[in-house]
Amino acid sequence: MGSRGIAISLFSGAGGLDLGAEKAGYSVRASVEIDRDAAATLEKNFSTLASPVIQEDILQVSSEQILAASGLASHERPELLIGGPPCTPFSKSGFWLDWKRAGKDPNASLLQEYTRVLRDLQPDMFVLENVYALTYNNKASKPHYDRLMQEIGEAGYVPVSKVLNAADYGVPQARPRLFVIGRHKDKPLPVHPAPTHGGAWERRRSGLEGSPYRTAGEALSSVVSEPEPGETVAGRYGHLLPDIPEGDNYLFYTAKRNHPSPEFEWRKKYWSFLLKLDRGKPSPTIQAQPGPYVGPFHWKNRRLRVPELKALFTFPQEFELVGSRNSAQAQMGNSVPPDLAQQVIEAMHR
Repeated sequence: MGSRGIAISLFSGAGGLDLGAEKAGYSVRASVEIDRDAAATLEKNFSTLASPVIQEDILQVSSEQILAASGLASHERPELLIGGPPCTPFSKSGFWLDWKRAGKDPNASLLQEYTRVLRDLQPDMFVLENVYALTYNNKASKPHYDRLMQEIGEAGYVPVSKVLNAADYGVPQARPRLFVIGRHKDKPLPVHPAPTHGGAWERRRSGLEGSPYRTAGEALSSVVSEPEPGETVAGRYGHLLPDIPEGDNYLFYTAKRNHPSPEFEWRKKYWSFLLKLDRGKPSPTIQAQPGPYVGPFHWKNRRLRVPELKALFTFPQEFELVGSRNSAQAQMGNSVPPDLAQQVIEAMHR
């Protein structure tokens, strides 16, 4: 057992929160993850699991089953519950769909599966991660956010929520995410970690001034990688990528930028279309399922390789991802950077 006790992980993905919990002194003893490749990734990298990953729909998994998988008796309780319920119902990239804006995505109910296990298992502390769009004051998000806060309170905890940008905590990626943390109502309120780095990202500034962000160039400078199948950006727009400057995107090819042969209208594509890394800045947010022309792309005009994805998420290079290249991208893109997860969990003990 880790020095701080047993952790149970829900919606585990590739285990970014799990790695952070272990680095913070916990032993992750049980995981629930329905994706086959991600479950195999967890089993390959986490020797502390008391049982195989529960690879089932969590709607069909009882809290008692999860507790038993951790090796705890029915009267025992874990010290920590962690998890990141799927974020697609609240992701701002999906708000163009009428039924998502109306808050009718059935996957939103997975938040209730987290609070159900929280209520049943009564851990000492919990961490729930999600996209920051869950906090938006609209029909797609606000009812679910309010219900989540209410259910956490009814389970006996005081939730403390905050949007944290991973770059503010030494991760070489600008990745804002919501972290809801909590302890039992009779315990002192937990706090989120203080930023360790600061700088500019997406037309704003945040973090600790005077301690510059870790850059993509720094993160990738020591990464050894081999060419991967499919890394070339081809098709209708692939030939445009080499001329785009580092840190720029498709807007380079617009009349407003005075391009002699405009290819696109101003702001008619998503911001990450043909987006290229700037080696002097943190990477923009890396997505789980990007389209064929959605970046960030490497400054060498290709897709990022799996070892590079791991570095930009602060996963160790020896961490093994099971599955295809597309599966590895999805597993990384859905992950919490372990270095940020560690800081969140350690701050809860202060």
